[in-house]
Amino acid sequence: MKLVPLGDRVVLKQADPEEKTKSGIILTGQSQEKPQQAEVIAVGIGETADGKEITMQVHPGDVVIYSKYAGNEVKLDGEEYIIVKQSDILAIVE
Repeated sequence: MKLVPLGDRVVLKQADPEEKTKSGIILTGQSQEKPQQAEVIAVGIGETADGKEITMQVHPGDVVIYSKYAGNEVKLDGEEYIIVKQSDILAIVE
């Protein structure tokens, strides 16, 4: 199956959480914080709001940073994805 986002929504695949700190301490599952960095898997076609066309600024393959509590988590074919609005994306990592 394939996820096709509607409007100004974006499908993200979250990066794996860090298992060690920079100093070498191994983190348990509960103390690992979910990263806010993810890869863009699919984007919608954009939308029109208040008569203005909103174009999509991210593209599949981009690595982005998104708001901490944004989006909905979805599980499809054993993979976990997050669907967010484009406005929840804070930056593109280059």
